[in-house]
Amino acid sequence: MATRSSFFLTTPIFYVNDAPHIGHAYTEVAADVLARWHRQAGDDTWLLTGTDEHGQKILRTATANGVAPKEWADRLVESAWKPLLEQIDISNDDFIRTTDARHEEGVAKFLQKLYDDGHVYAGEFEALYCVGCEEFKPKSEIVDGTGEFEGQKVCAIHSKPLELLQEKNYFFKMSAFQDRLLALYEARPDFVQPASARNEVVAFVQQGLEDLSISRTSFDWGIPIPWDESHVTYVWFDALLNYITAVGYGQDEAEFGRRWPANHLVGKDILRFHAVIWPAMLMAAGLEVPEHVFAHGWLLVGGEKMSKSKLTGIAPNEITDTFGSDAFRYYFMRAISFGHDGSFSWEDLAARYQAELANGFGNLASRVLAMNRKYFEGRVPERGTEEPADIAIRELAAEVALRADASIRGFAVHEAIAAIWELVDALNGYITEQEPWALAKDPERRARLGTVLYTATEGLRALAELLAPVIPRATAKLWTALGAEASFGALEAQPIREAGNWGRLLPGTEQGPLEVLFPRIETDAAGEGAAK
Repeated sequence: MATRSSFFLTTPIFYVNDAPHIGHAYTEVAADVLARWHRQAGDDTWLLTGTDEHGQKILRTATANGVAPKEWADRLVESAWKPLLEQIDISNDDFIRTTDARHEEGVAKFLQKLYDDGHVYAGEFEALYCVGCEEFKPKSEIVDGTGEFEGQKVCAIHSKPLELLQEKNYFFKMSAFQDRLLALYEARPDFVQPASARNEVVAFVQQGLEDLSISRTSFDWGIPIPWDESHVTYVWFDALLNYITAVGYGQDEAEFGRRWPANHLVGKDILRFHAVIWPAMLMAAGLEVPEHVFAHGWLLVGGEKMSKSKLTGIAPNEITDTFGSDAFRYYFMRAISFGHDGSFSWEDLAARYQAELANGFGNLASRVLAMNRKYFEGRVPERGTEEPADIAIRELAAEVALRADASIRGFAVHEAIAAIWELVDALNGYITEQEPWALAKDPERRARLGTVLYTATEGLRALAELLAPVIPRATAKLWTALGAEASFGALEAQPIREAGNWGRLLPGTEQGPLEVLFPRIETDAAGEGAAK
């Protein structure tokens, strides 16, 4: 597969009706790992995230809190959403808000073009609406209520009663794009990923598409329809357009040409908007459809999807305050198969932290550097003749780098980390078998000792490069201690697809002290704890 020089990656833009939980952070971290990898590979990378601030849900939340919706959005963005990105080390290139002037202007231009080209018409509409989803619900997602909502129709996702809305609206002729969408899914089987998500989308479109109501008149918190200001734009139609308004649509054609089309990461509950409505909108406007739409699964707590309304939301700082941002990033990318649902538990987090990060990677790094300090005056040792065990490590490093890159290109972040961890485990086994501490006792085995510790040290160099997108703080510390920063410059500037090229660290390179990468954590019965 040829490398595209441009890699534009987006997260969904998140509603500002409440503070973020770890489900939001999970999406952000996945996007960040992918973006950091592509950036380190030399691809022209752009990571976009942001907030969705219009619509009925925001209006109601703001009103309930006694403030105007824009004031509510400003407060949440500055106090919760932007701090989240710093807390978990997200390297986004842009942050868009749907209340930004650039976005509102771009939406108006896009709408006007669709209207001028005959893709929009006026009509009347009556249907069941979920404010939580900000969507008129299809029959498949309308269920009978139970308990306090018995006798009412409720949303299958939110379990809240649906509202019957009757309005005069403007409609997008989405039904006209049914055949073109089905042709797209057939011609580009990887357009929607994973395969289960693609099958769901194809089945939905094959049932027949209806036209989409794209305006509202029952409230005024939204972007006005340019030809009829008594209507505001339907929040999803507005929100989806952030992906192009952020990269110059209608304002900077050079930037737009450089960035678009994008790769979209979305939660599976908003897949249909991104894989059906969004490409139809782009087709109508004469624009390229996205490169890929990848739907990840839900984070489950106690078997349920994480939700603020159900009090199952966990704030990211509840984890990072104890375990640190690197462990947060590593755990969610390693423990969950990206694209499938995954369960979070404090016990699993604590166990993986100890076994994989502290004992597996952190202890490996500290042992190797300590032996270099003890036996080679804190310098990279000279390497002698390679033996089969050394060759096996060298070959594994090259193979792991290739496999991890292939996995990242296929959005399989968990597979990439699992491949890299094979090298962590192999190096730990190699040191146990080669017993450098025993070699050090025999002056005649000095050359062999040098080869063993060079192999282990160069293995750490490769690991620092390969794991930098996942655990950027720990790898930066290791990179400096290895003497690599003085030799090659910043870690994030290293070409990650060449990480497996052996022999980059030069013998004699001076190394520095390494602080403990993953401190021991005392956990209580619930798995929560404090660093020691």
